[in-house]
Amino acid sequence: MNRIITISREFGSGVRELGKRLAEALHIPCYDHEIIEMIAKENGFNEDYVAHVSEKSIEAAYPLTIGHRFGVPPFQIMDQPIRVAVTQRKILENFAKSGDCVIVGRGADVILKDYKPLNIFVYADKDSKVERCQRRAPAGENLTATEIEKRMKQIDRNRAQHHQMYSDSKWGAKESYDLCVNTSRRYVKDLVPSIAKFCEDWFNSPE
Repeated sequence: MNRIITISREFGSGVRELGKRLAEALHIPCYDHEIIEMIAKENGFNEDYVAHVSEKSIEAAYPLTIGHRFGVPPFQIMDQPIRVAVTQRKILENFAKSGDCVIVGRGADVILKDYKPLNIFVYADKDSKVERCQRRAPAGENLTATEIEKRMKQIDRNRAQHHQMYSDSKWGAKESYDLCVNTSRRYVKDLVPSIAKFCEDWFNSPE
């Protein structure tokens, strides 16, 4: 069976960098924003719209204001989040069948449970996440710490709702994962060798 590593995360915990570096250390591909691009291309959707609804529950993605905001015709509003979810599952399963890989977010830990993935959860304290968000903010974006905290809470709430569509397990609860990583006050690059070693040992250990 292929070695599938899923990484769930709190917003601002540095997982985009961690996923890429971990995949490089293990010499396997990492799938992150590429998933959004593939969903959008297959369905002819706006990428921002896909990113907005792909980590929410179907119910949370229904409001009419979302459709108007992204130029979605009213008659399609109820159908689009379902199409995103179905396409996302298909893409994730194709990745799992194709070979070893690291998959960031998208509910992969529960969607791919039959593929026996190694599930990692990454978190950090509030101050570390705010500092990381400020340091990596796009040019021209100058959010205050309070505004960033509000965004972090909303995004993580959406991710928890999305997780609950597929599983009764609690998003972020340590018992739901094989490894939990705290990136508070640490450089992600310094954590990767230990995480990679854990992954190698985990896959090589007898079941």
